[in-house]
Amino acid sequence: MVSVTNDKDSNKVSSPPTGFQVIFREFIKDKLALVSLISIVLVTAFVFYMAYFVIDLNELMRVSLRDKFAEPGEKFILGADQGGRDIFGQLVVGAKNSLEIAIAVTVITGIFGIVVGLICGYFGGWIDNVIMRIIDFFITIPSLMLIIVFITVIPKYTQWHLILIISLFGWTGITRLVRSKALSESKRDYVNASKTLGTNDFVIIFREIMPNLSSILIVETTLNFAGNVGIETGLSYLGFGLPPDVPSLGNLVAYANNPKVLQEYWWCWAPAALFILIMMLAINYVGQAFRRAADAKQRLG
Repeated sequence: MVSVTNDKDSNKVSSPPTGFQVIFREFIKDKLALVSLISIVLVTAFVFYMAYFVIDLNELMRVSLRDKFAEPGEKFILGADQGGRDIFGQLVVGAKNSLEIAIAVTVITGIFGIVVGLICGYFGGWIDNVIMRIIDFFITIPSLMLIIVFITVIPKYTQWHLILIISLFGWTGITRLVRSKALSESKRDYVNASKTLGTNDFVIIFREIMPNLSSILIVETTLNFAGNVGIETGLSYLGFGLPPDVPSLGNLVAYANNPKVLQEYWWCWAPAALFILIMMLAINYVGQAFRRAADAKQRLG
């Protein structure tokens, strides 16, 4: 009876941990990453809840010259801009708009780039050559200038126009990375064994090769998300992102273009700049923790 119990205990000990357990352990060890993850979740939930269910956008953007450049206080938590509009409300709605755009662009470019990269790396041949020449073309052209041109020529562009335009030029980086890793993975023994057994090519690609690239995909997706927030913010700062009457983190930071506002009315631009800085740092800490967890899971099997 004792030996049976010991065998059961040894089986429990020797069984490899699940992916969730590895991720949980990694975040428990890295307190900064854990705090960053909790902060991102709470801030994102707060921003989306306030923007959709509490803040009235029409009331928020109504001009009130009586409150022009009102200082932070009881009436306005973070003060008001030159039109007497609440900076805190604009920060919440602007963060929601910027995060929505970044999430949508990351999902679109991530799915398309990963699928195309895996197909190129696995099949190779003329498929790889054709797609890589297209990617080379996209890389050589000044994408930021073309994004600005597209935004300029589209009349009454919306948030979805901006998402599609940024996504059109944002898929090439992750495609090249995935393709290079898939090329090496496709030559490994487990892939050759699956081919010998007659396994479907797409089953091999998405069930066998792609999980082995999880570490790279997680880190690249995280960094792309942070980069997409920066792209949208930068375009809005330059006046080619969301329209000026639509709250955005970039539109708020753009108040700093006015030297007087930069020096005397810091509350118009500083909260948005600080929010961007903290959000980017938190995303990077979380991405690094996910990468370490993915690496550990692959080592443990």
